Amino acid sequence: MNAAMKLDDRGPVLLALARAAIADALGERGRADASAPWLREPGASFVTLTQGGDLRGCIGSLEARRPLLEDVAANARAAAFRDPRFRPLVVEELRRTRVEVSLLSPLEPFSARSEDEALARMTARVDGLMLDWRGKRATFLPQVWDQLPDPRDFFAHLKLKAGLAPDFWAEDLRLYRYHVAKWSEPETGPTAS
Repeated sequence: MNAAMKLDDRGPVLLALARAAIADALGERGRADASAPWLREPGASFVTLTQGGDLRGCIGSLEARRPLLEDVAANARAAAFRDPRFRPLVVEELRRTRVEVSLLSPLEPFSARSEDEALARMTARVDGLMLDWRGKRATFLPQVWDQLPDPRDFFAHLKLKAGLAPDFWAEDLRLYRYHVAKWSEPETGPTAS
């Protein structure tokens, strides 16, 4: 990404893009400025939706394979309408839905010979973690540390999410870490929609 705009200044642009993508899909008129050149650069993002502090949808990309503008819009729509854990969002919910956008760093593989070694190498509240074992794959954003602050619990729940036993370990288990820059709308939602 170029330095034309500081990373912290990108948040309001990304939040507006995510909300506009959802609003447009609901037949409402979304407003967002998509003119910044950095939006055309490849990027990986997650869009998380909450209502009253409860998760309402979360979908994202772990690798930058399309322009950030397309990635955020597609993930916002997917979080709102295609997260299999929730029914699709309806227009009446939009105003009370809080949007959060996380911009991911590239995945960094790290090897560990045991679960204890993996746990020792994780940085709580900083690292997002992705695991992959023979087609079973799951990730937790760094924000999940807020609900699962103990590294052993964090890792056990990640394995459960991947469909593995909480005490599972295999020598060919692949682990990746990443970091995020994240931005969230205020709890009351946007001032304009």
